[in-house]
Amino acid sequence: MTRRMLMTVFGAATVALVAAGCSGGSAAPPATAPPAASSSSAAAGLPHSGAPKVEHPLPESVLSGQPCQEALTSGQLDEIFGMVPQGKPDTLAGIGPKCRWANIDSGAGLSVFYATQPRHGLSGLYQNSKPRAKVWRVLPPIQGFPAIAFSTDDAETSIRNGLCQVSVGISDELTVDVGLTPGESKMGKVDPCDLSARVADTVVSNLKRKAGA
Repeated sequence: MTRRMLMTVFGAATVALVAAGCSGGSAAPPATAPPAASSSSAAAGLPHSGAPKVEHPLPESVLSGQPCQEALTSGQLDEIFGMVPQGKPDTLAGIGPKCRWANIDSGAGLSVFYATQPRHGLSGLYQNSKPRAKVWRVLPPIQGFPAIAFSTDDAETSIRNGLCQVSVGISDELTVDVGLTPGESKMGKVDPCDLSARVADTVVSNLKRKAGA
């Protein structure tokens, strides 16, 4: 993903994650654990609800850090934004660590989060988010890992509002999630699911490198 490609697709800057789904306040919430399910019993039943199995998972340790420090390098952020914005770390209750980067001038931003809870991986999204999603795409594997893109807006509205989420299963229990809104100059002109997938590909490459894969 070269600087020329990114700047052509994204405009002056790129993206912003909607952590709970992909359509602002009406986004479908992330998968939550059934009250009686323990993490061990849940893992034993994965995958389910039509989710694909992750055949060659990454170790859980790749998500032990903070996305602001590890998800994207300064050089990659510069390729995306044409600058290196300061990441703002956060922790999403019941989900995991998150980082958000933003360009105030362009209205664009990017967020990445490591979905380490409730350890249902893509299965939780297939079970809980798919029934409510108006856009649901099974993507080609990203760096060898199964991935989906979804939005609770219909396709036309999703493009107009620039909202979509891509979730990549790095194991049956864990996902890495990316969501975005393009800069104002590209709003309504590009498919945000495609843009999220491009960024997710870069993030997963970095995680594989951390794992020595």
